[in-house]
Amino acid sequence: MSDMLLIVEREFNERVRKKSFIVTTLLMPLLMIGLMLAPALMMSYVAGDAKTIVVIDRSGVVAPQLTDTESVHFERSDIPVDTARRVMTDKFGVLAIGADILADPSDVQLYTNAASSMMLEEEVRGQIAGILEKEKLQSYRIENLDRILAEVKTDVHMQVIRNDGDLPSSGSSSIATVLGMALGLILYMFLMAYGAMVMQSVIEEKSSRVLEVIVSSVRPFDLMMGKILGVVLVAVVQVAIWGVLACGIGPAVMPLVLPDGAMAAARFVQQGGDAAMMASFDPDMLGALAVATDIGYLASLFGYLLLFIVGGCLLYCAMFAAVGSAVDNAQDAAQLQMPVMIPIMLAFFAEMSILTDPNSSLAVWFSIIPFTSPVVMIARIPYGIPTWEIILSLVLLYASFVGMVWVAAKIYRVGIFMYGKKPTLREMCRWIRYK
Repeated sequence: MSDMLLIVEREFNERVRKKSFIVTTLLMPLLMIGLMLAPALMMSYVAGDAKTIVVIDRSGVVAPQLTDTESVHFERSDIPVDTARRVMTDKFGVLAIGADILADPSDVQLYTNAASSMMLEEEVRGQIAGILEKEKLQSYRIENLDRILAEVKTDVHMQVIRNDGDLPSSGSSSIATVLGMALGLILYMFLMAYGAMVMQSVIEEKSSRVLEVIVSSVRPFDLMMGKILGVVLVAVVQVAIWGVLACGIGPAVMPLVLPDGAMAAARFVQQGGDAAMMASFDPDMLGALAVATDIGYLASLFGYLLLFIVGGCLLYCAMFAAVGSAVDNAQDAAQLQMPVMIPIMLAFFAEMSILTDPNSSLAVWFSIIPFTSPVVMIARIPYGIPTWEIILSLVLLYASFVGMVWVAAKIYRVGIFMYGKKPTLREMCRWIRYK
């Protein structure tokens, strides 16, 4: 045990004291926020210059009602379409609308002088469709039609409240989706990064023949477990720091940057109040704020995250250590590690199914199977799933780690002494049967 603790201490200190660990730990929360904001920021910069489209409307119905936007500018013209296509090459395109457009809505052509985009085409198509629908409604000669339509239009803000209030849930499915996807992505990155870290460490020590010296004074099993536990402790420290930052700094800073009354409204929602009653705030924004400032809920999320990161890293680091011990270099490890990486990638893809139904058979089974449960289960937890499912998933995950350690140790003790040949999967299976 003392030998194993020395290896754990060495592996832990070697990684925690690196500047890269400190920088990654502090910057990762900012990176996750940036990834969530990136789509909105990109959309604000990809709009480009407004495109000028010449409209030749033989019906006289659509062109007068087309509205300029930030991306499209319309110019009316009465010249023939063929002539416009030939002489107006300095414009983005020519929009030709048929004379009987109300009866034949498909009689619309957009001739472009440059590459078009789906968003621009959808915007033009949407404006024309709205104009035609309005013209058809007016043909019924209903008085005050615009006022009636304005009065009929209704925006519904629905607050989702779980009946089983003992289950920890974020409430809104949109908030649960964002939290679930973020947590699942964190698990995915941890399993890939820390598993590869263990494998690379074993390969480097084996290729430099350091392992031959080490195993003369420590058992191969203790050496493997020391490496795995040291790396897992690094992951625990990293998640613990993120948990402290999220639960401590976030709720303390938000009142300083939010508008007046926002925190009071968030506390009202936390206590079960209806977000729609706070007319001056967006209900979705209030729901997100209520979750972000609920220290108890955030602490429970990070607690589950810690449990699944520890279990997942223990399981996969054992497999990656076995792969690393069987090869002499990273190039040879690429093929052998593919069977280890496939379950992680399957878990990441299965996480996407949670967007449609977090309680689907696929989501439930993948959150129970140990090789995929860390990523999928942590993504389901924000939806407020039964506690027994989480406990069952954790029990199976840690039990699988015990079994995998036995298998990995069998491969490890033989593999660290094998040089000059990349073993096949069949040979590695034969190593497991050696006594």
